[in-house]
Amino acid sequence: MDIAAGNRLVDIIGPVAKSTTRPGVFGGIGGFGGLFDLAGAGYRDPILVSATDGVGTKLRIVIETGIHDTIGIDLVAMCVNDLVVAGAEALFFLDYFGTGRLEPDIAASVVTGIAEGCRHARCGLIGGETAELPGMYADGDYDLAGFAVGAVERDQMLTGETITPGDIVLGIGSNGLHSNGFSLVRLLCDEAGIRWNDPAPFDSEKRLSTHLLTPTRIYARSCLAAARAGGLKALAHITGGGLIENIPRVLPDDLGVDLEGGAWAIPPIFTWLQDIGEIDPDEMAITFNCGIGMVAVVEAAAAESVATVLHDQGEAVSIMGAVTTRDPDDQAVRIGNWAAQWTV
Repeated sequence: MDIAAGNRLVDIIGPVAKSTTRPGVFGGIGGFGGLFDLAGAGYRDPILVSATDGVGTKLRIVIETGIHDTIGIDLVAMCVNDLVVAGAEALFFLDYFGTGRLEPDIAASVVTGIAEGCRHARCGLIGGETAELPGMYADGDYDLAGFAVGAVERDQMLTGETITPGDIVLGIGSNGLHSNGFSLVRLLCDEAGIRWNDPAPFDSEKRLSTHLLTPTRIYARSCLAAARAGGLKALAHITGGGLIENIPRVLPDDLGVDLEGGAWAIPPIFTWLQDIGEIDPDEMAITFNCGIGMVAVVEAAAAESVATVLHDQGEAVSIMGAVTTRDPDDQAVRIGNWAAQWTV
């Protein structure tokens, strides 16, 4: 590894990482391991929750456009959004940055985005790994991975075990594609001859790259606030697998959900992709988030109050449907009036 470049990067990101300090962070970066003090964070009977993820082939568009400053937010979001599903507060984050030849300015831009995501999620950036691997990556290419640890008091975990028929399903809006479905997006754009810096076909005032690289929304603060308000039984992060495959992950085996397709607005980027790819609406619900980044299951009596808390936290909230009983062979997620939402 280019030692001088590595040292320059450490000098740049040291203050950036320090800006993410929160109660429990112990020491700084640069050691062989990151330290965190659970007692200092105020926990009495904590369960630790961990998550690791990447940003998929969204990174290919980042590299091709040279826009590196927001992909770090995506990396944090993909991890901490998985933690909050258990009711866990994100405590600390570590990143992996691998490249063939280290370019400190690019790496620093990525890590600055990671720090921004950590500040939003209120977790500390306490370490990571920068690997220079000649021959493993093409010139200008790099890869990212993230690892986050959170904690939740044992008696406050969200497990979904208390979900019953009649509970309400709330949808919390996404702000775009987030970090899933980009292999298909890249294929469709290539086949249509659309370049990343062309005006977006569905929004002539912005480049397509602006929409595609909008960073994944971080739901940590808003969902924790909803959990503390009471009545929240489960959360499902809508990532790869979309609504169809992610919601059942938090439901008891004998329950499903009936959703109403017209209950929330589908952002134009999704209807555009469905149109140019002639994608079946059911496939859209498996491949993309279709405008819903997180789903909350709440008891009926608390639905309005939980929705209000989420709204006050800046979220767009929709009542999507309700929990129902189902036979084991039935589909767990049923979306009424779904095909009609994609008719142009």
